[in-house]
Amino acid sequence: MTSQQPTADVQPDTPHILALTSLPEWAAFESAAKAAPIHVNSLRLINAAGIDLDISGQSSSPALEEATEALLAARQFDAMRDRLLSGGIANVTEERAAWHTALRTPAPIDEVAAERQRLNEFVRLADSERRWRNIVHIGIGGSDWGVRLAVNAFGYAGTWRQVHFVANIDGHAIQGGLSGLDPHDTLIVLASKSFTTAETLQNGQRALEWLQASGVQNPYEQVVAITARPDVAKAWGVPDAHIFKLWDWVGGRFSLWSAVSLTTALAVSADVVAGMLAGAAAMDAHFAQAPIAQNAPIQMAIAGIVNRSVLDYGSLNIAPYDFRLASLVPYIQQLEMESLGKSVNEAGDAVGVPTGPAVWGMPGTDAQHTFFQWLHQGTDGAPVDFIVCEQADHGWPEHHQSLLANCLAQREALLKGKTYEQALAECLQLGLPREKAAWLAKHKEHEGGRPSNLIVLPRLSPYTLGALLAMYEHKVFVQGIIWGINPFDQWGVEYGKVLAKGIVAELAGQAAIDPGHDTSTAHWVAKFGASLKA
Repeated sequence: MTSQQPTADVQPDTPHILALTSLPEWAAFESAAKAAPIHVNSLRLINAAGIDLDISGQSSSPALEEATEALLAARQFDAMRDRLLSGGIANVTEERAAWHTALRTPAPIDEVAAERQRLNEFVRLADSERRWRNIVHIGIGGSDWGVRLAVNAFGYAGTWRQVHFVANIDGHAIQGGLSGLDPHDTLIVLASKSFTTAETLQNGQRALEWLQASGVQNPYEQVVAITARPDVAKAWGVPDAHIFKLWDWVGGRFSLWSAVSLTTALAVSADVVAGMLAGAAAMDAHFAQAPIAQNAPIQMAIAGIVNRSVLDYGSLNIAPYDFRLASLVPYIQQLEMESLGKSVNEAGDAVGVPTGPAVWGMPGTDAQHTFFQWLHQGTDGAPVDFIVCEQADHGWPEHHQSLLANCLAQREALLKGKTYEQALAECLQLGLPREKAAWLAKHKEHEGGRPSNLIVLPRLSPYTLGALLAMYEHKVFVQGIIWGINPFDQWGVEYGKVLAKGIVAELAGQAAIDPGHDTSTAHWVAKFGASLKA
């Protein structure tokens, strides 16, 4: 076991902070990307940590491959990847590491190993005593989505513990989260890196009051805190034995790999958590060692750069063809949009090209009956990540056969499209008069050539889910390097939080309405404040 700590290095004077559009390598990449076709009859397949990534539906050419390698070299990709994986300062605006990979290595640093052991012992004791048949997991963003995803993926058929997730500040969320539970057999899990998150602390306070009002003698004994500020959690009242540590070098949206997964372990077993860690570690090794052309996260990142910054697609659709992965969409949505929703590079200059796309979606086949029409024939369209498991875990093979067929068919339709001539022939075969067939064929024509990835898991297991999530994490990191932005901060949303604190005081009558508000905001602060007092 190693005792290595994050390295406190300084940022080198390297080209990765230069404006992307000032680089000749970018000009060459952009030119190659514009000229690169999608080869519908060429198979481009990468295996990474047991996952098959089919990028046949993306633009490709020898010139683009060459330009990709040159662009990555210009951005000093190898050095930046080493910095990430070794605990160097990857989050430059906050001057700290982004060392989430350290949480899933088989031989972690001592303090990570110690917290992992504490978590496992906590779960073993709770399981042996059959304690806490109910868990209320209170967190938001990165402290919620990953746990929700894992519990839904592996507890979809039910577990002996009932888990309720509460994230939103809306009082209806905590009211619903506590409803119907036995307070004497309920564990409250508070997950907040700073332990100052307004939503988490207010909801946590309501949960504590619920325990007290129900006559629970030692309510704090039924509260767990997961935080980088153990001192604050202890001052709040949580006992030392129930405080699990995060570190400042773990970003919230990368905290699934930490003790934040305590709820996962209690709900669907510590083995699930261990399996996810192992899969993610395997993807880390692939990312660190595979050559560029066979490196899954790099190739996903390059496809995303081409689609967003060159071909000007404004969004990315996530289409998991697995009911159990419904929560994967918001998980990736937060990962990508919070990380890549930036318009200036690390030097503070405009990036100069479109960056992170809007990410959205829902599981297939529901998605086909909701928005796939827009994907096929809408004026904008969007690249699609199709995700499917080769093997199912239920006993109805005809269902899985239909699921696989729909996934492949929708992807092929996006890729190949349907020409006017094909549509016309189809209409004539139906026996329509030629004039009507010619008219209807225009409505049936598909442009085709719309980019996609096909990601195939052998089956949904903790290992494959862990590998999948790590693949997306590294994809985002690579895109951040190329665009020259920091994917580990989120200053924009922080500004809104600051404004909210002032408005809370104004609504409560504890402060005068700020004359600096715009007219509309001032109107509604006054109106809502009056309503709250009524």
